[in-house]
Amino acid sequence: MFNGEKPCQMDHLDRILLSGIYNVRKGKTQLHKWAERLVVLCGTCLIVSSVKDCQTGKMHILPLVGGKVEEVKRRQYSLAFSSAGAQAQTYHVSFETLAEYQRWQRQASKVVSQRISTVDLSCQSLEEVPEHLFYSQDITYLNLRHNFMQLERPGGLDTFYKFSQLKGLNLSHNKLGLFPVLLCEISTLTELNLSCNGLHDLPSQIGNLLNLQTLCLDGNLLTTLPEELGNLQQLSSLGISFNNFSQIPEVYEKLMMLDKVVMAGNRVEVLHLGVLNRMSHIKHVDLRMNHLKTMVIENLEGNKYITHMDLRDNQLTDLDLSSLCNLEQLHCERNQLRELTLSGFSLRTLYANSNRLTAVNVYPVPSLLTSLELSRNLLECVPDWACETKKIEILDVSYNLLTEVPMRILSSLSLRKLMVGHNHVQNLPALVEHIPLEVLDIQHNLLTRLPDTLFSKALNLRYLNASANSLESLPSACAGEESLSALQLLYLTNNLLTDQCVPVLVGHPHLRILHLANNQLQTFPASKLNKLEQLEELNLSGNKLKTIPTTIANCRRLHTLVAHSNNISIFPEILQLPQIQFVDLSCNDLTEILIPETLPATLQDLDLTGNTNLVLEHKTLDTFSHITTLKIDQKPLPTTDSTVTSTFWSHGLAEMAGQRNKLCVSALAVDNFAEGVGAVYGMFDGDRNEELPRLLQCTMADVLLEEVQQSTNDTVFMANTFLVSHRKLGMAGQKLGSSALLCYIRPDTADPTSSFSLTVANVGTCQAVLCRSGKPVPLSKVFSLEQDPQEAQRVKDQKAIITEDNKVNGVTCCTRMLGCTYLYPWILPKPHISSIPLTIQDELLILGNKALWEHLSYTEAVNAVRRVQDPLAASKKLCTLAQSYGCQDNVGAMVVYLNIGEEGCTCEMNGLSLPGPVGFAPTTIIKDPPKPTTPSSSSGIASEFSSEMSTSEVSSEVGSTASDEHNTVGLDAGLLPRPERRCSLHPMPTSGVFQRQPSCATFSSNQSDNGLDSDDDQPVEGVITNGSKVEVEVDIHCCRGRDLDNSPTLMENPPALCPEERARGLFFGIRRQNSVNSGILLPVSKDKTELQKSPSTSCLYGKKLSNGSIVPLEDSLNLIEVATEAPKKKTGYFAAPTQLEPEDQFVVPRDLEEEVKEQMKHHQECRPEPEPSEEDRTELPEEFDTAL
Repeated sequence: MFNGEKPCQMDHLDRILLSGIYNVRKGKTQLHKWAERLVVLCGTCLIVSSVKDCQTGKMHILPLVGGKVEEVKRRQYSLAFSSAGAQAQTYHVSFETLAEYQRWQRQASKVVSQRISTVDLSCQSLEEVPEHLFYSQDITYLNLRHNFMQLERPGGLDTFYKFSQLKGLNLSHNKLGLFPVLLCEISTLTELNLSCNGLHDLPSQIGNLLNLQTLCLDGNLLTTLPEELGNLQQLSSLGISFNNFSQIPEVYEKLMMLDKVVMAGNRVEVLHLGVLNRMSHIKHVDLRMNHLKTMVIENLEGNKYITHMDLRDNQLTDLDLSSLCNLEQLHCERNQLRELTLSGFSLRTLYANSNRLTAVNVYPVPSLLTSLELSRNLLECVPDWACETKKIEILDVSYNLLTEVPMRILSSLSLRKLMVGHNHVQNLPALVEHIPLEVLDIQHNLLTRLPDTLFSKALNLRYLNASANSLESLPSACAGEESLSALQLLYLTNNLLTDQCVPVLVGHPHLRILHLANNQLQTFPASKLNKLEQLEELNLSGNKLKTIPTTIANCRRLHTLVAHSNNISIFPEILQLPQIQFVDLSCNDLTEILIPETLPATLQDLDLTGNTNLVLEHKTLDTFSHITTLKIDQKPLPTTDSTVTSTFWSHGLAEMAGQRNKLCVSALAVDNFAEGVGAVYGMFDGDRNEELPRLLQCTMADVLLEEVQQSTNDTVFMANTFLVSHRKLGMAGQKLGSSALLCYIRPDTADPTSSFSLTVANVGTCQAVLCRSGKPVPLSKVFSLEQDPQEAQRVKDQKAIITEDNKVNGVTCCTRMLGCTYLYPWILPKPHISSIPLTIQDELLILGNKALWEHLSYTEAVNAVRRVQDPLAASKKLCTLAQSYGCQDNVGAMVVYLNIGEEGCTCEMNGLSLPGPVGFAPTTIIKDPPKPTTPSSSSGIASEFSSEMSTSEVSSEVGSTASDEHNTVGLDAGLLPRPERRCSLHPMPTSGVFQRQPSCATFSSNQSDNGLDSDDDQPVEGVITNGSKVEVEVDIHCCRGRDLDNSPTLMENPPALCPEERARGLFFGIRRQNSVNSGILLPVSKDKTELQKSPSTSCLYGKKLSNGSIVPLEDSLNLIEVATEAPKKKTGYFAAPTQLEPEDQFVVPRDLEEEVKEQMKHHQECRPEPEPSEEDRTELPEEFDTAL
C-alpha cells in the first residue's frame, strides 16, 4: 500500500528501451535546423531533450502509440517519429550507423503498433499532462506521482474527465491541497491514489465513484470522512493512515466490502471495542503509532470476526483482548504494558517485545500457537501456558529476568528455536529424550556448565551461542565412537574455557563457524584442528596462544581467521589455503613472515598491526601488493619530533565487514588537531552505502576546523559543521544518507578547573560513551523511530509514510542523518550536541556504530576494555564481542584512551622564552632532519595498503579540501627554525591565522611498478606504488619548521622591491620541483589577489587517514594543485579554497624588510635571526574558506 519513495536515476528505469545522442529536427517541414539532442525511447514515448538540460526536466515527450515510424528518404539512416491525433507532432532523428537505424526502427515499430493502456509520467515535474494524451482512448492507468499537477490548465486535473476509459489514477505527492472535485465525474475509476497531498476534507461528490475499489488517502490532514463514501459498495481497500482521525470513522460500518481498518499514525487515544463489534466484516485492525492509552469494553459480547490486530508503538499500560475469541495474531511491541490478557482459542503468533510485562495471561492454552516473542520485558519465569502448548516452534524470552528454563520448554517436541539470552539462568535441565531443537541462544547468563546430554539428545542442533557465561568445560558430543552431531555454528566467546575443551570440538565434524575468543586457551592441539575439515571461520582472539597449529592447512574451506591479541610469534601456515580471505593477527608478537612465492588470489584483508617487533622487507611488501587491504605498523624514525605524539590521548580503531561483502563504515581520527591543541574523532555509518561514509571521513575535519575559526561556541560550530557537510553531500548529488558522530577535544577555556572539554555531536545511530570512574556516561542520542518517540511524532506530524518495518517512506529508520535531502523535512541534518569537561577520572572514550551498540550495552563495553592496555586491542575486542554475540552486519569501534592531568605535560620549558603570537620561533638549528620521502609518524600507528580504487576516485573528488601540511623547504634555520615543543595542555598561543587541517583521503599511485617513486632512486619504506591504494597513517600537524636534506639554495641576488611591493609586504612562494618535496624559495612580486588566483605552488607532504597513513606524493597526486588549477567557485561540493593557504605565504612586515633582505644575502652563513619584539609583529589577516 505504501510506496517506498526511493530515489532512482532516469537511466536506471526499466522502461527505458533505447537512448543515445543524435541529430534531431522537429516538424515535417525543413523550417527547423538539425541539432544534437538526447533521444530516449522510454516505454511508449519518445523523449527529446537537450544534452545540457537532460537532467533538469526540460524535455519534449512524443507519444508513439497509434502514431507512425517512417523512413526519411532524403537523409541516410534517418527515421521520422510521428504521434497520433489531429495535432500530431513529428521528430526526425538521424543515426550514425545502419545497425542503430535498424535497432531503433524495429523497437519503435513495436511501440507504434501496440495499444497503450498504461502511461507512467511520475517524477517529471509536470503541471499538466501533454494534450495529445487525451486523443488516446485506450489509456486505463495513469501514474502522475511526484509532480506538481494543477487544476485549471489545458491539461490539468479538471480536464481528466476526457479519459473515458481511465480506471487507475495515481496523484500522490502532488501538493494539491484540495480534492479535485471534477475527478468524481470519471465514473470508470476503480483505483484512486491521493496520498500525501495535504487534503483537509473530501467532497460529497466522491460518492459518485460507484466503481471505485481502492482509495488511498494516506499522509493527509483528514479528520472525518463524508457519509456519501458509504455509497461505494465495491470499495475493498481504504487507506487513511497518517491523518488526524481521533476515532474510527462510522462510515466503515457501511463499507461491507472492506475487511481491514488501516489507520496507522493517527490520533486515536481510546479504542472502543464496541465500535469494532458492529463491523462484522472487519478482520484486520491496524492502529499502530497512534496515541492509544486505554481500551473500552462496552459489553460482554465477544468479537468473533477480528483475526489480526496491530497496536505497536502506542502508550498502552494494560491490554485485555480476551473478548476477541478468534484473534490469531497480535502485535503490541513498544508499548508500556505491564499485563497482557488474551484468548487462546485461535492464537497463532504473539509479538509483545519491548514492554514492561510481568505477566502474560492466555486462556485457554493456545493449541495453535507457533511463535511467541516476549523479549525485553520484566518476566521472571516462562508462563505456564507456554510450556503446555503443543505446536510452538519459536520462543524468544531474551532480555528478561529469568532464573531457570523449564524442563517442559527445553524438552518440547515442537520447539525449534529457543532464545534465552541476557537473563539470569544458572543451569539448564538435563535432557532425557531426543528433541528437535535447531537454534539455542543462551548467551549472557550465569551458566557454569551445559547439560551433559545436550549434544547427544539435540541431534538437530545447528546453532549454539553460549557466549558471555562462565563455562569452564563443554559436554561430549557423542556417547559412541561416531558422532551424529549436526552443529555448524558454535559461539563460546568470553567464557572460562581452557585447553581441555578443544578435544570435545572434534565431535562436531560439520562445524563451520567457531568462536572461542576471550577465553583461557594456551594451546590448540594440532591433531584436533586437523579433524575440523569443514571449518570456514575461526576466531581465537583474546587468548594466550603462542602458535596456530600447522594442521590448519588441512582446513581447506577456511576463509576467515581472527587471532588478534594473543602471544603468537610464528606466522601460521594459512597463505596456502585456497579460500582464505580475511586474516587478523594484530596485537601479537610476530617478528617475521615466511610466505610462499604466490599468494591465494582470494586473500583480501591481512591485518598485522600491533606487532611491534615485526619487520617486513620490501620484497615481502611487494608480494602483498595485490591484497585489497594490508595493515601494518609504520615505524617511527629516531629523529621524529616528539611533538607529533600527544600524551593526553591515543586511539585504536577496528572495522569489520561481517557477513556483508562491503564495508560501509568509516572512521576519522586526528590525534593532533588544530596544531596539536586538540583531537577529533568520528564514526560514519552509511548502512548500505560505502561511498558516503568515506566522503564524510575525508572532509568533516576540514569543515570543523573552518567553523572553529569562526565561532568559539561549541553548539554553533558543531551544528554548522554538520549542516555544511549535509549541504555539500546534496550538491554532490548524494541522495542516500549516513549516520555521523563527531567528537572534538579542545582546551577548556570556560572551566578553569578542567584542562580539556569534550564536545560530541551526532545524527543517526552512531554513539559515543565516556568512561568516567569506571562507569559509562552516554554522550549521544539515537535518532530512530523505535528509540525516540519525540522524533517519531515529529515525522508523523510532517505526514511522512512510515512503513510496517518502521522506516520513513520505506528508506531508513533514522530521523536525522547527513544526506537524504529528498526526504526533507522528515529527515533532518540537525545534530544532537553535548559538551562535558574532561577530568582526571575520565579513562576512555568509545565510539561505535549501530551494530556495536545493538549487541553490547554501555556497561559491558566499558568493562570489556578499561583493563586493556592497547587501544587497538581494545577496539578489536569490542568488534569481536559484537560478532560473537550475533552481529552479522558491518561493525566499527574506536577506543580513545584519555590521560588528562599535569603529569602528561611534555613542554620544553627549561627557561626558554615563549613564542609570540605570530612570526618566528626562537632560533633553533635542526642538525639531522628526516628525509622528505619518509614522513614521521607517531608510534603504534598503522599503515593500510589497498588496491581498491573507490576511495582513490573519491579522493580526486574531494581533493580541493584535502589541504596539505607544508614543510619549510629552502628556508634557513635562522629564518624559520623548529618551534618550541608544546603539549596539548599548554598549547602555543594562537596567531589568529587560519590553517587548514589535512583531510583523511586515500591516494592511488600508478606512476611506477617497482615500488619506487617516479623520481626516487631508493624505495620508500613501507609504501607500495604499483597501483595499489596506499593508506599510511602519520601525524603531520607538527611538520612545519623542519628542514630537509636537500634544501635548495636561495637566490643570492634577490630583485629589488619597488615601493608598492614594500607597501604590500614581501611574499615568498615555495615552488615545487619534484616528488620528493624539494622546492626553491623565491620572492614573489605579486599582490595578494594575484596569488590567490594563481595555481598552488605548495607541495603535499603527507595525508592522514582514519586508520592511519601517509603516502609519498607524486606530481599527479598533488590534489591541492589539481584542485587549485580548477576554476574557483564560491559554492559547490568540496569547492577549492578561495584563498592561498596560509602556509604558502610568508608575510614580512614593512619594518623588517631590510632585515630579511640582509639575511637572504648571507643565508649560507646560517646566522641566527634576532627575535623580533612583540610590538613589531603584525598578524596576518584572518581568512576563511567556509561554506556558510
